[in-house]
Amino acid sequence: MATPDFIRELRATAGHQLLWLPGVTALVFDDQGRLLLNRRSDTRKWALLGGIPDPGEQPAACAVREVFEETAVTCVAERIVLVQALDPVRYDNGDVCQFMDITFRCRAVGGEARVNDDESLEVGWFAVDALPQLNDFALLRIKQALSDGPAWFTPAT
Repeated sequence: MATPDFIRELRATAGHQLLWLPGVTALVFDDQGRLLLNRRSDTRKWALLGGIPDPGEQPAACAVREVFEETAVTCVAERIVLVQALDPVRYDNGDVCQFMDITFRCRAVGGEARVNDDESLEVGWFAVDALPQLNDFALLRIKQALSDGPAWFTPAT
């Protein structure tokens, strides 16, 4: 994901230290029940869509914006699927971030899926029983999106 300007400004004074940041993930389904994914340009792997809200931006609005920016698909956020603090991520440049992710189930309402920015190599619709390889956390969020209600997880003790 492209680094938002406000984070670049924070990094100018914070250096590489851990930043605690909001994040959103959008699970976008079409009328046939297919899921929209992108193959990321940084990892070259298929992934769920998402990003970082701008200061003051509502999480659901961010999910809708990120989907359009990355895929040219217009969607509406229907419900929260999952809220979870993710593990810290260390980037190649040494920056460390930890995200509080809010995952939304969204419904596509328009647009043609295509690569719409430099964050994606490909975008596509996939039947949930024919997904490309995804990490376990992505699969957990998809499973939760296909069930009823939101989920909050507590760490095992």
